Amino acid sequence: MGCGTKEPKITQLCLAAIQRLMSHEVVSETAAGNIINMLWQLMENSLEELKLLQTVLVLLTTNTVVHDEALSKAIVLCFRLHFTKDNITNNTAAATVRQVVTVVFERMVAEDERHRDIIEQPVLVQANSNRRSVSTLKPCAKDAYMLFQDLCQLVNADAPYWLVGMTEMTRTFGLELLESVLNDFPQVFLQHQEFSFLLKERVCPLVIKLFSPNIKFRQGSSSSSSPAPVEKPYFPICMRLLRVVSVLIKQFYSLLVTECEIFLSLLVKFLDADKPQWLRAVAVESIHRLCVQPQLLRSFCQSYDMKQHSTKVFRDIVNALGSFIQSLFLVPPTGNPATTNQAGNNNSGGTVSAPANSGMLGIGGGVTLLPAFEYRGTWIPILTITVQGSAKATYLEMLDKVEPPTIPEGYAMSVAFHCLLDLVRGITSMIEGELGEVEIECQTTTEAATSPKQPSEEQELQSASDQMDKEIVNRAVWEEMVNACWCGLLAALSLLLDASTDEAATENILKAELTMAALCGRLGLVTSRDAFITAICKGSLPPHYALTILNTTTAATLSNKSYSIQGQSVMMISPSSESHQQVVAVGQPLAVQPQGTVMLTSKNIQCMRTLLNLAHCHGAVLGTSWQLVLATLQHLVWILGLKPSSGGALKPGRAVEGPSTVLTTAVMTDLPVISNILSRLFESSQYLDDVSLHHLINALCSLSLEAMDMAYGNNKEPSLFAVAKLLETGLVNMHRIEILWRPLTGHLLEVCQHPNSRMREWGAEALTSLIKAGLTFNHDPPLSQNQRLQLLLLNPLKEMSSINHPDIRLKQLECVLQILQSQGDSLGPGWPLVLGVMGAIRNDQGESLIRTAFQCLQLVVTDFLPTMPCTCLQIVVDVAGSFGLHNQELNISLTSIGLLWNISDYFFQRGETIEKELNKEEAAQQKQAEEKGVILHRPFHPAPPFDCLWLCLYAKLGELCVDPRPAVRKSAGQTLFSTIGAHGTLLQHSTWHTVIWKVLFHLLDRVRQSSTTADKEKIESGGGNILIHHSRDTAEKQWAETWVLTLAGVARIFNTRRYLLQPLGDFSRAWDVLLDHIQSAALSKNNEVSLAALKSFQEILQIVSPVRDSDKPETPPAVNVPVPVLLGSISGPGLSRPFVRTDSIGERLGRYSSCEPPIVTDELEDLNLWWAAWNTWYRIGSESTKPPITFDKLTFIPSQPFLTALIQIFPALYQHIKTGFNMDDLEKLGVILHSAVSVPISSDASPFILPSYTEAVLTSLQEAVLTALDVLQKAICVGPENMQIMYPAIFDQLLAFVEFSCKPPQYGQLETKHIANAKYNQIQLFAPAEWVALNYVPFAERSLEVVVDLYQKTACHKAVVNEKVLQNIIKTLRVPLSLKYSCPSESTWKLAVSSLLKVLSIGLPVARQHASSGKFDSMWPELANTFEDFLFTKSVPPDNLSIQEFQRNESIDVEVVQLISTEILPYANFIPKEFVGQIMTMLNKGSIHSQSSSFTEAEIDIRLREEFSKMCFETLLQFSFSNKVTTPQEGYISRMALSVLLKRSQDVLHRYIEDERLSGKCPLPRQQVTEIIFVLKAVSTLIDSLKKTQPENVDGNTWAQVIALYPTLVECITCSSSEVCSALKEALVPFKDFMQPPASKVQNGES
Repeated sequence: MGCGTKEPKITQLCLAAIQRLMSHEVVSETAAGNIINMLWQLMENSLEELKLLQTVLVLLTTNTVVHDEALSKAIVLCFRLHFTKDNITNNTAAATVRQVVTVVFERMVAEDERHRDIIEQPVLVQANSNRRSVSTLKPCAKDAYMLFQDLCQLVNADAPYWLVGMTEMTRTFGLELLESVLNDFPQVFLQHQEFSFLLKERVCPLVIKLFSPNIKFRQGSSSSSSPAPVEKPYFPICMRLLRVVSVLIKQFYSLLVTECEIFLSLLVKFLDADKPQWLRAVAVESIHRLCVQPQLLRSFCQSYDMKQHSTKVFRDIVNALGSFIQSLFLVPPTGNPATTNQAGNNNSGGTVSAPANSGMLGIGGGVTLLPAFEYRGTWIPILTITVQGSAKATYLEMLDKVEPPTIPEGYAMSVAFHCLLDLVRGITSMIEGELGEVEIECQTTTEAATSPKQPSEEQELQSASDQMDKEIVNRAVWEEMVNACWCGLLAALSLLLDASTDEAATENILKAELTMAALCGRLGLVTSRDAFITAICKGSLPPHYALTILNTTTAATLSNKSYSIQGQSVMMISPSSESHQQVVAVGQPLAVQPQGTVMLTSKNIQCMRTLLNLAHCHGAVLGTSWQLVLATLQHLVWILGLKPSSGGALKPGRAVEGPSTVLTTAVMTDLPVISNILSRLFESSQYLDDVSLHHLINALCSLSLEAMDMAYGNNKEPSLFAVAKLLETGLVNMHRIEILWRPLTGHLLEVCQHPNSRMREWGAEALTSLIKAGLTFNHDPPLSQNQRLQLLLLNPLKEMSSINHPDIRLKQLECVLQILQSQGDSLGPGWPLVLGVMGAIRNDQGESLIRTAFQCLQLVVTDFLPTMPCTCLQIVVDVAGSFGLHNQELNISLTSIGLLWNISDYFFQRGETIEKELNKEEAAQQKQAEEKGVILHRPFHPAPPFDCLWLCLYAKLGELCVDPRPAVRKSAGQTLFSTIGAHGTLLQHSTWHTVIWKVLFHLLDRVRQSSTTADKEKIESGGGNILIHHSRDTAEKQWAETWVLTLAGVARIFNTRRYLLQPLGDFSRAWDVLLDHIQSAALSKNNEVSLAALKSFQEILQIVSPVRDSDKPETPPAVNVPVPVLLGSISGPGLSRPFVRTDSIGERLGRYSSCEPPIVTDELEDLNLWWAAWNTWYRIGSESTKPPITFDKLTFIPSQPFLTALIQIFPALYQHIKTGFNMDDLEKLGVILHSAVSVPISSDASPFILPSYTEAVLTSLQEAVLTALDVLQKAICVGPENMQIMYPAIFDQLLAFVEFSCKPPQYGQLETKHIANAKYNQIQLFAPAEWVALNYVPFAERSLEVVVDLYQKTACHKAVVNEKVLQNIIKTLRVPLSLKYSCPSESTWKLAVSSLLKVLSIGLPVARQHASSGKFDSMWPELANTFEDFLFTKSVPPDNLSIQEFQRNESIDVEVVQLISTEILPYANFIPKEFVGQIMTMLNKGSIHSQSSSFTEAEIDIRLREEFSKMCFETLLQFSFSNKVTTPQEGYISRMALSVLLKRSQDVLHRYIEDERLSGKCPLPRQQVTEIIFVLKAVSTLIDSLKKTQPENVDGNTWAQVIALYPTLVECITCSSSEVCSALKEALVPFKDFMQPPASKVQNGES
C-alpha cells in the first residue's frame, strides 16, 4: 500500500520493508503475487526503478514461492526496466535479468537433486506432441522450460508465450542470455528430453537463420550489383552467434550431431578470404576453442569423417586453417586501410607495412625486432595471444562493441598458428596416451595368458578379446584422424616453417611436424609420415636444393603411391628464395656437377637438429623413411664438410675440391655437437628392433647406391656418409650381427668394386673394420663354439677376392695380416677362407699386393702351421705353390719355394700327429660320403691321406720346376729332389709308384716338352743391368739347365732308392721310360743337356759309384734336419704300419756305406734292364753321331765331352751284357765308334780340346774309343772260343782308325779345315762356326800300335788267318807308306814302316806255313806294291830336310831292303814267282836309280841315297849271282839290269865331258854336277859288287861293259869341279883290280 502512494520517500521505505520481510522468508505465495503486482505498477510509473530491481531479485533468490505467472511477470518487469532511457537502470536491469534467468534454472537443478532418489517411470514424450506439452515437468522445471522457450521466441522476433507484457527486446541481449543458460546449465538440456527438444527444434534453426547474412555476404561485392540488397553482417550478433555455436558444440555435441555439422561447415566458410577481417578473426577464435579439445575433435572425426556420406568436417577444419594461413600471405589484409594503400603503392612487394621495415633482418647481422612470419614480401608479426593449450579469445569477448573492431596485423595469423599447434599437440598427446594404455594392457594380458597360475584365465582371455576389438575400433579412429588432418597440417606448417623468422616459432613448427611424423610412424601411416619427414628434410636444406634432391629420393620410395609431395591435393607453396635468415654456412652441393655453392641458414641447422632428434627418438617407427632422413643428413653433412674418420664417425674436415666450405663461428661450435648427435643416432640403433634395424640398413644401402651412381665416371670426392654410417651401425650392433651381416657386407662388397678410388677405399675400410670387430667381439656363445658365425664373418673377406682393384685387395690382405696377428690361434674352421684369400692373389695384381699376401703366408708358415687343422695343410701347400708361380717378383717365388721346404720339414717332424689327425678326418669324410652315396674325391686318392699331402707338395714343386723363370726352376728342382731324398722314406711303399709316374715322369715330360720348344732368340739382359752369361743367354739354354737338373735328380732317385723301386711291379717299365728320357735328352741339340743325360745314364748304371749318404747330406746344407737318435721303429697306436721315424737315419747311413742293399730280383729281369740300357746307348750313339744331311750355320754337331762320355759308358755297360754280345752288336758298336771319332769340333772350341799340333797327344774321346776296343779284345781273349771270331772285326775297326792318319774321316758333307789354317778366335757372329778336323795322327798311330800288339798276340788264330787280317794290315799301311813325305805327320810313315816290319816278321812265317792253303795268295801282290810305293815314293822330301835326317830316312829304306834280303828272297821257293819277279825289278830300280834321261830334282835327290843304292845293288847282285838255283830267267833279269845301268853311266859321262869343254870358265849347273857325281859313285859301287859276287855268276859281257867305261872316266880328269874329281878318284881306284898282265887267249878261252 505504501508503494501505491507513488510518493518517492514512502515508496523507498516500503520497498526496504518488503525486502526485509522477504529476506526473513515470511512471504507466502499470494503475498508474493501481490508484491509483484505492486512492483509492476511502480515500474509502469517509472518510480524507484533500481529499488524495484533489487526487490525482485531478493524476492526470487531468497525463496521459491514465486511461480508460474507471477514469475513471468517479475521477469518481464526486469526486461522492461532494461529498456528505459536511463543507462544505469538499463545496466542494472540487464544484470538482474541475467541473475533471474540463472535463478530459474538453478531452482530446477535443485528440484532435480531433491527428486533424484525417487526413481520414476519416464513418461515417453510423443514426437509430435505439442511443444507446450510440459505436463510431465515438475513446477520449477516448467518455469525454466517456459522461460527458455520464450527467450528463443524473442530472439527470433516472435511473440513470447509466457513472458506476457514484453514491450521490446534486442537480439544481442537475447543471444547473450541463451548463451549463458546453455553454458551454465548443460545438464538440464542433456537430462530432460523436453529441453533437448527445445535445443533441436528452436535454438539450432534460430542460429542458422541468424547466420544467413554472414554466409551470403561477399566482401567487395557492391549492393547495387546483386538483385536483392544483401544484409550486411552485423558484428555484435555475429560474434554472439559464434559464442552460442561454440557452447552448443562444446556442450551438446552428442545431442546435435547433424546441427553441429552445419555449424562447423559455417565456421569453415567464415574463414574464406572474401569475408570481412573481423569475421575471419572471430571465426578463427571459435575454431581455436575447438582445437584445444582433442576429445571433441575425435568425436567429430568419428561422427563425420568416418561416416560414409557425411561431410569430412574434421578434414575441412584443418584444411580451412591451412588455406586461411595461405590466404593471409597471399592477400594483403584489407582490415587495415593504411596497409591496403601501401601495398597498392609499393609494387615491389618488398615491404608491406611500416613495422615490417624494422622487422627485416639486415644480413649484416642485425637482430629481428619482432618475431614474425615473412613470405614473398608479406610480413606478418607474431603476437603472443595465449598460453599454449588454452583458447583465450579476444574478439569473441567484445560484447560491448557495436562496430566491428580493427584487427591488429598478425592477429588472425597468430591465432591460426596456435590453432595448428594446439591441434597437433592435442591429437598427438591424446592418441599417444591411448596407444600407451593399449600397449600396457596388451603386455598385461599377454602376461596373464602366458602365466598358467591365474585362476580367472578364461575371464582374462575374454577381456583380452574385448580389448582387441576396442583397439581395432580405436585404431581406425586414430588413423582416420591423422589421415584427415595431415595434408592440411603439413601444407600450413611447411608454409609457416618457410615464412618463420623467429627461432621460437620455428622450433614450435618443427616440433609439431616431428610429433606428427612420429605419430604417423607409430600408427604405420607411411605416406603421411614420409610427407612430414620430407617437410623437415626440405627445411634442413637450402632453398631450391631441396626440391631436386627430395624429388629423386621420394620418387624412388613413393613411386607406387598416388601421393607425391609436390603434387598433393593441398596446394603446397614452394619455399621462397629470399628468406631473410642469417646465413651460417656456405658449402658445395652434393651433385654430379656441382654448380656454385649453397648456403645454409640457421633455420636449416635448426631443422637439421629436429631431423636428428626425430631419427634419434623415433628411429623405430621411421621404417622406409629412413631413406629420406639419411639422404638429407648426407647432403647436410656434405655441405658442412664433415668427413668420415675411423669407426665411421663424421668429423669436420676440409672439402677436397672446389671452394672449400665456409662456416661461421656460430655453426663451427655446433658442428662437433651435430657430429656427436649423428654418431649417437647410429649408436642408438642398437636399441631398435630387428625390423627397424633392417629398415635403417636398407636405407643406408640405397643411399650408398645413389652415392655410388653419382661417383661413377668421375674421380671427384664422393659422399661417404652412407658407408661410414653402415660401418657405425654394424659396429654397435655386433651382438646381433648375424641378422644384418649379409645385407651389410653384401652392399659394402659392391662399394668395394666402385671405380672411384676414394669410394672403394672406404668400402673396404668399412668392410675390413667390421670383419675385424666381428672376430674380436665377445660373442655369446664365443666364436670358437659357433663355427657357423665365424665362417659367416670371414666370408666377405673371401668375397673380396673377386674384386680386381689392387687397393681393395691390399686392404683385404692387411686385414688378413691383422686377423692373423690377433686371432691367428683361434681361426680353426676359418683357415680355408683365410688361406683362400692369400691364394686368390693373381699374377697380374702388382707387386705390392703379392708382397703383402706373401707376408701373410710367411706368417702362417712360421707361426701357425701347428695350430691349424691338418686338413688345411694341403691348402697351405697350394697357396705357397701359387706364390712360386707368380712372376712379379722373383724373390717371392724363390722364398715361397723355401717355404715349401719348411713345410715339408714340418710334415717330417710332426709326421705322426699329422697322420693320425688326417686318418681320423678321412674316416669321417668316408663315412659321410657313404651315407650320401657319393664317392670321395681327393687328389691321388688311393694313397693314404698323409702320403697325399706329400704328393701334393711334390706336385706343387713339380709345377714350379717348369716355371718360365730359370732361377725358380732351379730352386724348385733342387728343393723337390732334396725333399724326396730327405723325407721320401716316410712314404708308404705303394706311394712310390705315384711319385715315380705322376710326379717325376710327369715333370720330365713337361721339361722335355718345354726344352724342345724353347725359344732360341738371344736374351739381351736379365732385366736391369744384369748381364747374362753367354751360356744362358737364350731361353733354350736356360731350359737346358732345368732339364739337366731334373734328369739328374730323377736319375739320382732311381739310383739311391733302387731298393725301394725295384720291388714295385712295373720297375722295368719305369726303367724304360727313364731310359727314353735319357735318350731324348742325350739327343737334344744342346751340349749341356746331352752331356748331362749321359752323366745320368752313368749314374743309373751305377758306373759312377753313387755318392754315399755318409759323404754328402741329402738335404741342402742350409737346413739342419735334426737327426733323432731313435733306433728301431716307433709304431703309432692304431696305425696300419710301423712308423719308422727318420728311416732311422743311422740305419740308412749304414746301409749305404757298407754295401748296396741286396737287390732280390731275378737275374733275367736284371739282364733285361741292362739290354734295354744297351739299346738306348746304341740309339743315342747312332743318332748323335750320324752326320746331318745338309749343313748350315745352325747345324748341331755333338761336342767332344759328350762323345767321350758316351763312349766311356760302353765298357761298364759291356760288363753286364758281355754274355750275349754278338757280332751284330759289335758291328753296331763299330759304327758308333767310327762315327764318334769322325765328329769334328768347332774352331772356337778347338783351342781347349786340341793339343797344339806339335804334341802328339790323344784327345780323351780317342782314348775312350781305344779303351772300349781294348775292353772288348781283352774280353774276347779270355772269352770262350766262339768269341774269337770277333778278332777280325776289331782289326778292321782299328785299321779304319789307322787310315785316319793320312785321310781324316769325312763327317757327312761338312767341309772341315785342317787345324793349322782354322781361324783361331776370330769368331764372326754370323758366319757359321768353322769346323776343324781333329789331329787324327796320334790317334791313328796309337791305333796302329794297338794293331801291331794285337796281331803279335793273335797272328795264328784261325779267324785272323781266315779273314786275311795280315793282308788288310798291309793294305792299310800301304797308304801312309806310299805318301811318305806327303803324310800329314812325318812320324806316321816311320811308324808305319816299323809296324810293317814288326808285323811281317810275325806274319810272313805264318803266311809261308799256310802257303799251300792259298789263304795268303792275295797278300803277296799287295805286299809287293807296298814295298814299291814306299821305296820309290812319289813324294818329295821337304827342302829343309837336313843331311842327318835324310841319312836316317835312308837307313829306314835300307832296313826294308834288308828285310827283303833276309825274310823273303831266301824263301823264294815258298813264295809266288810273280812276287819274286816284282821284288827283283824293284831292287834293280833301286840300284839303277833313274832310267830317265831328263834332269829332275827327283833324280838328283835319289842320287843322294847312296847307301840305299848300294844295298839294292848288293842284294840284287847277291841274289842274281850267288843264288845257284836261280832260273835262267832270273839271271837274265839281272844281266839286263846291269847292262842298262852301265850303258846309262856311259851316256852321262860323255855328256858331261862335252858340256865341260864347251862351258869354258863358267861352272856347270848344279844338278848336272850332282848327277855326274852320282854316276861316278854308282860305278864304284857296281865294281865293288861285281868283285864280291861269284865270278861264274858274272856275264863276260858285263865285264866288257865295265872296262869300256875306263877311257871315258879318264877323260873326265880335266874337269874343274873338285867334287867331281873326288868322286872320280873313287871310281878309278877299283880299276886297279883289272890291271893284270894280259894272259894268253888260249888260257882265257879254256878258262
